Amino acid sequence: MLMVISPAKTLDYTSPPCTSSFTLPESLDQSAELIALLRQRSPAEISALMDISDELAVLNVGRYQSWQPDFAPNNAKQAMLAFMGDVYEGLQAQTLSPPQLDYLQCNLRILSGLYGLLRPLDLMQPYRLEMGTKLANPRGKDLYAFWGARLTERLNERLVDDPVLVNLASDEYFKAIKPKLLKARVITPVFQDWKNGQYKIISFYAKRARGLMVRYAATREVTAPEVLKGFDLEGYAWSEEASTADTWVFRRDLAR
Repeated sequence: MLMVISPAKTLDYTSPPCTSSFTLPESLDQSAELIALLRQRSPAEISALMDISDELAVLNVGRYQSWQPDFAPNNAKQAMLAFMGDVYEGLQAQTLSPPQLDYLQCNLRILSGLYGLLRPLDLMQPYRLEMGTKLANPRGKDLYAFWGARLTERLNERLVDDPVLVNLASDEYFKAIKPKLLKARVITPVFQDWKNGQYKIISFYAKRARGLMVRYAATREVTAPEVLKGFDLEGYAWSEEASTADTWVFRRDLAR
């Protein structure tokens, strides 16, 4: 069983990592190609391309200029510990034990617009480049064209002996995977909360729940996806009647 999640826009490079263990991203050559393209853009062009403020554009132009291919703990941080945001607040990776971090290193991948596919302990230099960004490149008009089938191929390499992929990523990021080429069953958990008389997907809670499910898997070292139906953190429970074979719905009634 392999899980995939999205990255986050907010980064933390000030808190010390909870582990000294690290690995290196496997697609740094491709990352360097993208950095070379981004370095050609002015702050105003980056602002328009990514629909971000001038201040954020200046920050990220500086990041592109200082990015270097030699990754080490003094200029990079483990991806799972560098990302912040709702998913990662639910995950709370900094509180996991070394064996639990090792479990995630084997059973979790983070989709990234710049780095492609990250293992949790892969070192990562700070950046902003969402997968949906329409950055023209030699392979096409956007990052989906740039990465092509590469991410799917890498997932297939990991899924050879255990062909089940648990999709906890956003639509924007999972769109980078080619379903017809993926040699695995895909299970997609959906998280709903009771609001105004019905169950709804509430973005903030759903994102946090994705991280909570990853944490649930790590703390129990889950290897069989059916075990995830027991997910019960923060009041969620699997709803058999609302689920299908590969779309698993989890609901909670906190607002009732």
